[in-house]
Amino acid sequence: MHQERAQPVIETAGLRRAFGKQNEIEAVAGVDLRVEGGSVFGFLGPNGAGKTTTLKVLSGLLHPTSGRALVDDHVPARRETAFLKRITLVMGQKQQLIWDLPPSETYALNRAIFEVPDASFTETMKELDALLGLEPLIGKPTRQLSLGERMKCELAAALLHRPTTLFLDEPTIGLDVSMQLAMREFIREYNQRHEATVLLTSHYMDDVVALCPRVIVIDGGKIIHDGDLRALVRATAPDKLVSFTAAAPLPAEELARLGRVVSDDGGHVVLEVPAARLHEVVSHLLSRQVADFAVEDPPLEDVMRKLFKREAAS
Repeated sequence: MHQERAQPVIETAGLRRAFGKQNEIEAVAGVDLRVEGGSVFGFLGPNGAGKTTTLKVLSGLLHPTSGRALVDDHVPARRETAFLKRITLVMGQKQQLIWDLPPSETYALNRAIFEVPDASFTETMKELDALLGLEPLIGKPTRQLSLGERMKCELAAALLHRPTTLFLDEPTIGLDVSMQLAMREFIREYNQRHEATVLLTSHYMDDVVALCPRVIVIDGGKIIHDGDLRALVRATAPDKLVSFTAAAPLPAEELARLGRVVSDDGGHVVLEVPAARLHEVVSHLLSRQVADFAVEDPPLEDVMRKLFKREAAS
């Protein structure tokens, strides 16, 4: 990732968005954000936490009920042309491609809307084709493309004007594992080539682990964590997962003394071990002729579940 610049590209103060006749339903309840340029950060939370509403406010689709929002020195709600040319919003469950026409027609329309010069359009299309493999796809009617192919073409349509701030709402939803990997690599490459600022929401925690050293977690419209992903894991789920395959099955009593048995199938064992006892447990296991040995943090899904459970109980 590029070194973050000192000046924020995204900044909010007391941002609130409410719905209902008397604004009695708070989707976003006083959010304060400061995101430096060139960074990729995850914006996480359970369904209904306020993620998509926040993105819509930051992209100018919704007006805030109160509070302040700035994106690249623009007030999003004003929807100024200069602002719209610098941002994009990709929603994995929404489509801008024209169903019965090939993606190339949508690209031509977007080129005209954003007033992209011909030379720049050609150059950008070559770059996107190199990153996404678009050439065999853009001449087919959109309805004939697979979901993964459509998402590739959707991303290209959203990036033809080379935005420098990307709001990506579930961009890999519904994609198979190989296509998810391709999308992650594309997002990483685009960020590095253009020093773009990326705000990513995803329910696929592998997306977050691969792309986002910083995460912002929202729940009930309020931010409950903003900072380093590893620090969140250490604070919320400090225990480690130790996995191994033993030459001979270890007695249940011995495993119980080492840690909590997460799984034990056919000799391959996964233990949850307190960080303070990790050295002791590792030393013991290595003396017992084990193979396929690994020490890992718990899955981010488990970390998030523990975090939300803790917040609900507080």
